[in-house]
Amino acid sequence: MDNQNHMVKNETNDVGSIRIADEVVGIIAGMAATEISGVAGMSGGLVGGIAEMLGKKNLAKGVKVEVGEKEAAVDLYIIVEYGVRIPDVALQVQENVKRAIEMMTGLDVVEINIHIQGVGFSQDTRDEDIRVR
Repeated sequence: MDNQNHMVKNETNDVGSIRIADEVVGIIAGMAATEISGVAGMSGGLVGGIAEMLGKKNLAKGVKVEVGEKEAAVDLYIIVEYGVRIPDVALQVQENVKRAIEMMTGLDVVEINIHIQGVGFSQDTRDEDIRVR
């Protein structure tokens, strides 16, 4: 595996070098996104017209990271919970992801694009639908 294609930030100091893999930034972004109330999970894409929800082990797969020498742009593919105000949740995700990446990596996050891939329903909502019918 060629590590140069998978390195995001390579910093050298008088003690040695620090290298951060792009997948690490993706995991940070995924974790920060799922911390926000109203986010049901990350999306792995559309399968048969339905958004595939990923578990906690696959957080980086719902994230696309593009990194320059000192800046990063992030695309997040998320599933929101039914009943939330999507613009508010998206803004909170953007702010939390930006804060987490900048704090943990030192990269300047210049862009965070949120792609809503679906709506997740809680078990309570499904139970109500069953009782109504």
